Amino acid sequence: MNMGSLPRVSVVTGARAAVPAAPLPQHLARLAGSDRTALVFADETCNVRVSYAEMAARTNALARAIAARARATGANRDGDFVIAVCMQPTHNTILTLLGTWKAGAAYVPMEPSFPQARISHILKDAEPSLIIYDDTANPSMFSESGVPAVSFEELAMEASGMSADDVRDAETLSHPRVDSIAIVLYTSGSTGVPKGVRLPYSAICNRLWWQFRTFPYSSNEVNCVWKTALTFVDSVCEIWGPLLHGRTLVILSREMTRDPQKLVRILSDNQVQRLVLVPTLLRSILMYLSLNPSERPLKLLKLWICSGETLSKELALKFFQYFGDHDGYKLANFYGSTEVMGDVTFYVLEKSGQLDLHPTIPIGAPLDNCAVYLLDEEMNPSRESEPGEVWVAGHNLAAGYVGAQGADKFCDNPHAQHPDFRRLYRTGDFGILEKGVVLYAGRTDSQVKIRGHRVDLQEIDRAVAAVQGIDKCVVLCYGLERGSPEVLAFVTAQDGARLAAHHVEAKLKNALTSYMIPQVIVVESIPLLVNGKVDRQALLKMYENTNNNDDSSIPLEIDYTGVEPEHMEAARVLFETVGEVLGRSVRGAVSVRAGFYELGGNSLNSIYTITRLRDRGYYIEISDFLSATNLGEVLSHLTTNPDSTSENNEPKFTVELIKDEDEQKVIDMIVTSFYEKAELEEFLRHEIETQDYAHCVHACWPALLRARLSVVLKDSTGTPVAVALNFDARDEPEIELSGGLAKIMAFLEYVESSVRDTMLPEGKGAILHSFMMATDANLSPRDNVAAIRALEHATIRIARERRFKGVFTTNTSPLTQQLGRDVLGFQTLLDYQINQYVDANGERPFGKAGDEMRAIVCWKPVD
Repeated sequence: MNMGSLPRVSVVTGARAAVPAAPLPQHLARLAGSDRTALVFADETCNVRVSYAEMAARTNALARAIAARARATGANRDGDFVIAVCMQPTHNTILTLLGTWKAGAAYVPMEPSFPQARISHILKDAEPSLIIYDDTANPSMFSESGVPAVSFEELAMEASGMSADDVRDAETLSHPRVDSIAIVLYTSGSTGVPKGVRLPYSAICNRLWWQFRTFPYSSNEVNCVWKTALTFVDSVCEIWGPLLHGRTLVILSREMTRDPQKLVRILSDNQVQRLVLVPTLLRSILMYLSLNPSERPLKLLKLWICSGETLSKELALKFFQYFGDHDGYKLANFYGSTEVMGDVTFYVLEKSGQLDLHPTIPIGAPLDNCAVYLLDEEMNPSRESEPGEVWVAGHNLAAGYVGAQGADKFCDNPHAQHPDFRRLYRTGDFGILEKGVVLYAGRTDSQVKIRGHRVDLQEIDRAVAAVQGIDKCVVLCYGLERGSPEVLAFVTAQDGARLAAHHVEAKLKNALTSYMIPQVIVVESIPLLVNGKVDRQALLKMYENTNNNDDSSIPLEIDYTGVEPEHMEAARVLFETVGEVLGRSVRGAVSVRAGFYELGGNSLNSIYTITRLRDRGYYIEISDFLSATNLGEVLSHLTTNPDSTSENNEPKFTVELIKDEDEQKVIDMIVTSFYEKAELEEFLRHEIETQDYAHCVHACWPALLRARLSVVLKDSTGTPVAVALNFDARDEPEIELSGGLAKIMAFLEYVESSVRDTMLPEGKGAILHSFMMATDANLSPRDNVAAIRALEHATIRIARERRFKGVFTTNTSPLTQQLGRDVLGFQTLLDYQINQYVDANGERPFGKAGDEMRAIVCWKPVD
């Protein structure tokens, strides 16, 4: 009797591999005599190179100085010797960390910019034996803790009088073993109180040696970068991976990662071949690279590792559109948390075609010596394709939390098939096993990832509720599924209290780190469900509706105080543009004293702001914008002329009616603009071929030539660089299309016909339909915008000359939507949310689009 096959359960195990686990100083000892460069750091004041031999000698002396100072304080309640390190990223920071390990202690990093409350909590909870700080930290922040503190400069002076020979066991605070704690990292816990994660050397080694096997360093890979904050677990592999392999670690400042132009330059100059980053930074870099698509500054950077946030298909597609499918570029999606050494599963994309294999980009399969279990509420494995809570076992697990907190997160594994998997860690995530890989399926609690940092909404809730004058508070996350989450705090005022959102946000700076500060929204009351619980969806819908409404009831606050009269027009454009880009997320008044980042900006929307300013005739270097401490400095750099690397005048184009010989160039531009970049196409890419566009243009080309309504723009060499294909809306040819392109055209006809046939003038010769507009891929963003504007002006001029009553078009690109509305004066006749469209077969071809994606059907009357 054939019983059939047993259903697969959702348990996935990584490969078994031997790991030479040991305290990392032992692994580094083999490089102690090398004169190769280990560390490179440069800023305005210094340019330092430290060899491996120098690093070994200096850290030996530092270890003796650290042990001498910390010995009197003793170990904490877990039996760990812990040294708190409060320093900005420099070569001295690495020396301090390695010196701490050699002294027989673990390090717990703190940001000098941390609020007092967080520093006080870490020092009280971790019970460090010593605090080492640099000149960017305020020593008064440590004074009430009772923990001895010393500046790095003073410690280095003491070390200068000590031996640089290898440190003997008798000189250390403890004798490190493979299971000794190496690092304590504080992350938000499920109770809303940050907990310290105790990471042993064994977990670090398992994670690193898997990396060395899976993504080996190439023979010509000399330089690697450290750019991730020390308090973030990704810094562990970013720092110690290259150093264990004798590579040079180039240390970047935080400001460097906020400026894509500077970051790209330093990655290019150092021929960096791998990079770890959050998707938000990847998006910013790709946006910057697209400003000059003909340049390929990062052609050697073949391995891009995303972690810390959801990696969307849309962003991954942009990656392969820029780098291509055939030159060996890899985009890896890593998943994990601090409790599992940052990464416990991975999935590697090497071609854009992989994006069609799963509904979302998988978080993948386990690393070596690790296992993932998807369990139901009774701790039984779920079946394949059914969701389960993600539990992790194996060598990557932390030893637990400081003070044995969070015991519910670590437990015995009832499904262990091997002693190495005897302990389980509960991630708090849901996952689904599909085709042998795990897909992320959301959180089980209130923890979310914001800019790569895990944030517990309860911690934010407690901080907001503590602000004087607040009666009730609800903290929610908006936009998590799109990979661009915003933390929102809806608050009501106590009787008689007056609340201003930006004042509440200012007070939160003393309690929360910058990435945790929510956008505060003051409401009259908190909506409730019939069972008395908070109606969270109603609050999110309230935010969404107001955020998408240009007539928002909360006006933008602009303060022109301090603006000179001759700069008033530029200030108006700048302030209004910043307000438009940031929308309701703007925090406080827009003024010369306000910093762009303080107002809620980031590196992604800073480039968008720069592009918007260019649209409105004002130019500024990206570096000048990002390095400005406030909008006053931005204003001082604004010019009505293009930057020094550009021509002094707007690019000059010659406008011509299309000719027969232009057909191939027009097809090339249409393919580039639509197949590779258009908003609708991204959802049907698997159903569209590039030749579909060639067929479409070729089929209607004779009719286009006869109509004499379509134009090309030519540059100074006579080469077509942009095209606008136009028809009389009542005299368009019938052409046969198939696949995804047919679905797109059917959608456009659906939204346009509802307007054209009910709201616009009747008869031929009345409506000029601008149905396709494209530009050359090699145009710079400034020239691209100028070309689009020139096409729009040319189309309007043709409509006027041929006695049409107006121009009719549909825009799905935010850029053309804004140009049409804000610059060219088009009237919006229909604003359609594209994910609502149901086609003739009852399907939603754009159902996965975000609610913010719109089709704007618009009309411009001509005199």
